[in-house]
Amino acid sequence: MKTVEYWLVRIVLVTLSATPLPVANALARFYARLLDMAIPRLRRTAIQNLEMAGFAGRERIAAGVFDSIARLVVSFARFPQITRANVSDWIRYEGFENFERARAHGKGVLVATAHLGNWELSAFAHAYLTAPMHVVVRPIDNAKIDALVERRRALSGNPIIEKKDAARGILRALHKGESVGILIDQNTTLEQGVFIDFFGAKACAGTAFVKLAHRSGAAVVPGYALWSEQERRYIIHFEPEVEMSGDVQEDTQRVHARLEAAIRKHPDQWLWIHRRWKTRPPGEPAIY
Repeated sequence: MKTVEYWLVRIVLVTLSATPLPVANALARFYARLLDMAIPRLRRTAIQNLEMAGFAGRERIAAGVFDSIARLVVSFARFPQITRANVSDWIRYEGFENFERARAHGKGVLVATAHLGNWELSAFAHAYLTAPMHVVVRPIDNAKIDALVERRRALSGNPIIEKKDAARGILRALHKGESVGILIDQNTTLEQGVFIDFFGAKACAGTAFVKLAHRSGAAVVPGYALWSEQERRYIIHFEPEVEMSGDVQEDTQRVHARLEAAIRKHPDQWLWIHRRWKTRPPGEPAIY
């Protein structure tokens, strides 16, 4: 089964990288629709999450999520073709001065990012536009797919930090004044997180991110690569630094409040198909 999965991924990447871009975009939307039909629980989860979060137009937003995934996969397939010379055709900065101010502190930068827009292209392009950024990743269960994905992620020069042994690698990078991008928006366990308010419901959020910020003194800057339909490319938005109070609960809530605000502006670009509210406070019934 894992071999079949690997070759399916290879076929998708080859067809999206070897065809003209308009054809690749159409193919990717077709593949995303196949994913939607093959795993119907993904859309059900998205609709349930959107309803809980109080969004109208839930079917439209859910459809937009699959379109967003399609755009991400096209760019990922074309990573070998994206270079320092043409990267600006794919993406540009907005709010870069916020990142520069944070970096000027000299204690490194923790970029708080999420499965919003194009998180893969964001880090990949940043290496060409500015300097390599350490990227924290969880290995994919299929080892062949994982190796394929990691090779592409590293093409622009970004060092990869595996999540299972992340703390030492992150602290080492921050000590050198370097930047580390971390996805903070996924569900976590009671042992690893605290409950915060997220879209009006309790969500269990990991505390490792803010603890690393406290320990290292690194600046915390939210950053997301969001699709602009008008420009037909992505824009990396760096927000003003999030001040850390030293309180784990308060700081985790503060960072996620920024994330929620960004998602509300671009709801069809966040991964609502993830069971974000799976972990419940003791005594509360399961949502999914």
